[in-house]
Parts: sequence; structure tokens; C-alpha cells
Amino acid sequence: MYLLELGGEDDAFAACEAASAATGVERIGDGLAVAHSVLPERVRGLAYTHRASELVGRTDATVDSAVALLEAAPIDRQGTVAVRSRDVRGDTGVSTSDAERALGQVLVDRGFAVDLDDPDHELRALFAPTVDDEDDPHVGSDGAAGEAGVCAVGWLTAESARDFGDRKPTDKPFFQPGSMDPLLARAVANVAGAAAGRRVLDPMCGTGGVLVEAGLVGADVVGVDAQSKMVRGATENLGHFLDGEGNHPITDPGDWHVCRGDATRLPLVDDAVDAVVFDAPYGRQSKIETHALDDLVAGALTESRRVAGRAVVVADRDWTGAARRAGWTVEHAFERRVHRSLTRYVLVLD
Repeated sequence: MYLLELGGEDDAFAACEAASAATGVERIGDGLAVAHSVLPERVRGLAYTHRASELVGRTDATVDSAVALLEAAPIDRQGTVAVRSRDVRGDTGVSTSDAERALGQVLVDRGFAVDLDDPDHELRALFAPTVDDEDDPHVGSDGAAGEAGVCAVGWLTAESARDFGDRKPTDKPFFQPGSMDPLLARAVANVAGAAAGRRVLDPMCGTGGVLVEAGLVGADVVGVDAQSKMVRGATENLGHFLDGEGNHPITDPGDWHVCRGDATRLPLVDDAVDAVVFDAPYGRQSKIETHALDDLVAGALTESRRVAGRAVVVADRDWTGAARRAGWTVEHAFERRVHRSLTRYVLVLD
């Protein structure tokens, strides 16, 4: 079993993304989940999971309980060690410094030497309130460890490559207002299944933000946009981030192609790609009339169903009805509040 440290404010969405790099993901506390197995190289590409650790066990959210758990656990490693502890959401009241000292002493008593700068192994102890959400399929049936919360302890296995600040929309070669931030773009690409050997299409690619993130985790990407300006801009961005040698901390980027086209009449054969991801035009910001926008998104959903077996749609409204009419099954639906006047809806379609 593995312990996942989730990021952001929407644990259900983070768990959904984590499932692209792990099996059997179940939330056990605010900001925490467990999984049956993980792919460390895929964990490195996650946006809303910061770390994965080999699970030692879980118990009540107290230092004494954590110490008892570690004392009883078999340990099949040796060398130097550092203990890192977090009160994940700052709600348990546990002293993380006390936890680090107490757990560190247990390891010293078992023959480890402490090295806080460059240890051979890192033990992580995470304290969090328990979670109970029957509507979330990623919440485990065994639920809480105790009323005080949960403590999960694990040996660090993999960390996400936190390089998203290098690709802020305003710092890209081509920028347009309203561009999706790279953190969300990476997450929806992962939820769609972006990975080496997979092909991902964005039929309304705009500046190419989603395609950049999908390409950086190894997927081959295809972009289509109705505006020549966007085709040129996406081409510039994709070339800048995917074609350069080196500076790719996750894997070798995939191949890419961008062309001008109509999202409702894609220049692709049936089942040409593995997944479709698109950020639908936002009604308040778009110059498209309401009825034309309805036709555009409905047509794009229908065409996406023709060329792929999976899709992720981001929008400022819920397109569930149109997705179902296009033949999709809604696997997940999320609402992500951006600010007071904007909520993003994310639909995961099969």
C-alpha cells in the first residue's frame, strides 16, 4: 500500500487525477489518500499529488499513536534517515516537531543514523482530520482511524516535479487572456490519460496550454483551432516547451501537431486518438452568441465521441446534458471555484 499527499483544495478532484498514476485510490483524511500501487514515474507528473510513500500504517492522529505504530512495524532498510511530519491542513493540533523527535528516536534506537540534509530514506508522518463523503468513490469504506483524526506513516517513494511556475501563461512565448494555468492543465491532461504511447487531442486548443502539459508527460498531442492566430500561437508554445533538448524532469516529450480546423467537423478518422480534452469558450467572455455556443460545444462533444473513447471538458457551465446527448457517460463531475464570479466545471466522460 502507498500513502498519497494531495494538494489543492479539492481532494475529490486530486484523487481522480491521482488514479492516473495509482490503483485503488481511497481518501482517508483531508489531503490524504492511500493506493494499492503507484507508478513512481507517473507520480512525478501529477499536479495535485505532491508525494507518494510506501505505507507503514495508519492510526489515530496523536504522537503516541504514531510512535506505537512505528515501534510495531517491521523495517527492512538501513542507512541514514530523516523524519518529516506535517499537520496537513493545520486542523489536528498535533506538534509536528514533537512527532519528528519521537519518531526519529524510535529509528535511532533501531540502528538508523539521522541525516537531515541528504538521508538515504525519508519517513513521513502525516496528521489530518478524517474524511467522510459517501458520494465520493475515492473515500474508503473503512473511513476514520479515530475521532481525533488519522495519522499515516510512510517511506517516501516519489515526488511530483513542481516546475509549473516555469510555464505561467503570461511567461509563455504566446499569451492570450483567459489561458488555463499549467497546474489545472496538467491535471485534466492526466485525468484524460496522457502518457507515453497515448495520443491526446484538444479541438479548441487556443494557446496550447493543455497540449503542452500532456506532451510534457510523454503523450503525442494534436491541436485544432478555428483561428489562424491561435494555431500560430500554439505552434510557438509547443515548439518552445516540447522541442528543446534537456530540462524535461519527467520524461521525453511526445510528438505534436497543430492545424486549423472546426471542432464540430474534425479532420480525423474515427478513433484517431485516445482522449480529447478541451476548455469550452466561456459565455461571459466569448464573442459567440449563446445559441451558436450551444451548437459549438454540442458539435464538439459529438465529434469527440467519434474520434476518442474518453474526454475531459472544462467550462464555465455544466454541459452534462449535451455530453449525454452526444453519447457520453459522465464518469465524474467537479465544480472548482476560481473566484466569486467564476466556477469551472470539469466533466470526465467515457
